[in-house]
Amino acid sequence: MTHDHHEDHPQGRSPGHHHEHADIDWNEMASVLEAQAELFTPLYERALAWLGHKQTAPGLIVDAGSGPGVVSCLLADAFPGARVVAVDGTEPLLERARGRAARLGVADRFGTLAGELPGVLDDLDYPPDLLWASRSLHHLGDQRAALAAFAARLAPGGTLALLEGGLPARFLPRDLGIGRPGLQARLDALEEEWFARMRADLPGAVAETEDWPGLMAAAGLRHTGTRSFLLDLPAPTTDRARAHVATVLSRMRDGFGDELDATDRATLDRLLDPEDPASVHRRRDVFVLAAHTVYTAERTG
Repeated sequence: MTHDHHEDHPQGRSPGHHHEHADIDWNEMASVLEAQAELFTPLYERALAWLGHKQTAPGLIVDAGSGPGVVSCLLADAFPGARVVAVDGTEPLLERARGRAARLGVADRFGTLAGELPGVLDDLDYPPDLLWASRSLHHLGDQRAALAAFAARLAPGGTLALLEGGLPARFLPRDLGIGRPGLQARLDALEEEWFARMRADLPGAVAETEDWPGLMAAAGLRHTGTRSFLLDLPAPTTDRARAHVATVLSRMRDGFGDELDATDRATLDRLLDPEDPASVHRRRDVFVLAAHTVYTAERTG
C-alpha cells in the first residue's frame, strides 16, 4: 500500500485518484498536487508561523507524507535554521521535491526519504524536533498505532503537528442557477461515504474515534494546541483558483460515477464545460473557502 500525499485535495480526501494504481502518470499527478498546494500556500504559511511559537528552533523537521514537497519547502523557509526531510512512498514525487528545493535555494539543508509510514522513520539519522503530518495519517490503517510510532520517533521536547479535519471546502453558491440547489452538500455526503469505504479497506484498518488530542495523549504526548486556518479567495477569483475548482469537481464527477444522480451529473458536466457560460471557467461567483485544523502535541519524556 502506498500512503497518500498531503497536497492531494483541499479536504485531503479525493475519490478521483487511488495511489495503489500502477498506471498513474506521476508527472501529471505531481503537477496537480503542486498546483493545489501552491494555491493553499497562504493557509500553510499561517499554520507554520503559529508552529514557530511552539517549536522555536528545530534542528530536524520531517514532513511525513510530503508529496512533491511544496509544504516541505515552506517548512524550510519558515525555519531557516533547520534541516528538512521530505518523506513519501513515491520516488517520482520526491524527485520533484528535490528539484523544488534546489530552485528555491534550500537544497543544502533539504533531504528526502522514500518508504512507507510509519516504519520508514526508523531510517532517519536522528529524531526530529518537529514532525509535520498533513492528511497522511488517515491513509494508515491503524491510526492509533501510527501516532504512537510518530511519538516514539520524536526527539525529547519535540512537537508532532497533525493536520486532519477542518471543514469541507466551498466553491459555489448554494443555488447555482442550474440544477438543484445544494450540490456541494450532496457531494460532501458522497465523499464521506467514499472516505469511510477507503478507511475500511486499508490493510490493518482499525475503527477509531477521531479525537486527535485524545489519541495524541494516548500515544504519550502532551497536547499543546489546536487551531484552524482559513483560505479565503473570494469571488471573482483568479484563473489559478478556477483551475483548482475545475480539477476538484472533475475528480469528484469521475470518482463518484453512478453514485451521482442524473441531475447532479448534468450540472457537473455544465460546470466543467469551458464553453458553457455557467461553467466554473467563466462564471463570476466562483470562490475558494476552506478551513484546515492543526493539532500539536509535545514529547515530554
